[in-house]
Amino acid sequence: MDSALVIGGTRFIGRHLVDDLLDHEYDVTIFNRGTHDDPFADDDRVDHVEGDRTNDTALEAAATTVDPDAVFDCVAYHPKDVRAATRIFGECESYVSVSSGAAYGREEIPKRETETPLEPCTAEQATDDSAETYGNRKAECDRAVFAAAEDGVRAMAVRPPIVYGPHDYTERLDWWIDRVNRFDRVVVPGDGTNVWHRVYVDDVASALRIVAEQGVAGEAYNVGDRRLVTLEEMVELIAESLATTVDVVHAGPRELAAGEIELDDYPLYREYPHVLSTAKLAALGWESTPLEEAMERAVDDHLESDRDGDENGPDREAEERVLGILETL
Repeated sequence: MDSALVIGGTRFIGRHLVDDLLDHEYDVTIFNRGTHDDPFADDDRVDHVEGDRTNDTALEAAATTVDPDAVFDCVAYHPKDVRAATRIFGECESYVSVSSGAAYGREEIPKRETETPLEPCTAEQATDDSAETYGNRKAECDRAVFAAAEDGVRAMAVRPPIVYGPHDYTERLDWWIDRVNRFDRVVVPGDGTNVWHRVYVDDVASALRIVAEQGVAGEAYNVGDRRLVTLEEMVELIAESLATTVDVVHAGPRELAAGEIELDDYPLYREYPHVLSTAKLAALGWESTPLEEAMERAVDDHLESDRDGDENGPDREAEERVLGILETL
């Protein structure tokens, strides 16, 4: 494969995917509405076709104009998006949809592509835009991928959990980096041992390319850091990247109540472990970035940005009330 069309391509996963494709000498075109800053505007290696991916006519025009070998769908949020794209790009060598670990419908450790069932999706959920139905919609998007493959399209899906790294507009990790960077004492909810699988954004990008090149039609592939860490270990990794130390303070529901905080008010906290098996992807030759290196890059990008993740978690004043209570115990 020599040419690629990236639907999206300017914000986070898509931006890193374009970089990865360029590094592997693909001719790259991005297709989007142009509503976000284009980091490739001055890069003559990247062509840009403007259009709304929910408009089938615009997608059909892009298919005719670009005629890509591989299509990467970074912004398929509804099943109809995938059904349209797999029809329009059905003659391409590969179509890869960015799915999500949220598509899984049962809590088990680890979640495996061929064993763990997906979320159900009603007709109403399929057209909804709320966060509550995100997993249902992604599951139905995957079923659309599988149906396309049954019709002869080389369509596949890649399922990441929480994605972190440079240019992360969600700012979930930024909240924690900001805490460690500014304070000597960092409140960690619960006992610090909870696990929510994460994945470095460059590794999602390489996974998408490798699946396009080597994946099997009709299959889904989990992607995630090959080394998992607890929330407390993540805080310690951030501190190491900042060349500092912090005093980690554990706080349970009773202590957090002093600041009117709940456990799940903290970003990247999840009561039940969310772990994806990545063996299927690794069998294709994919490897993840060493965790220390990935965190260092994420921290460096945070320090160069104006992101603080402030809207993602409790404010410091509320945490100070919690810390005050803990000091009296």
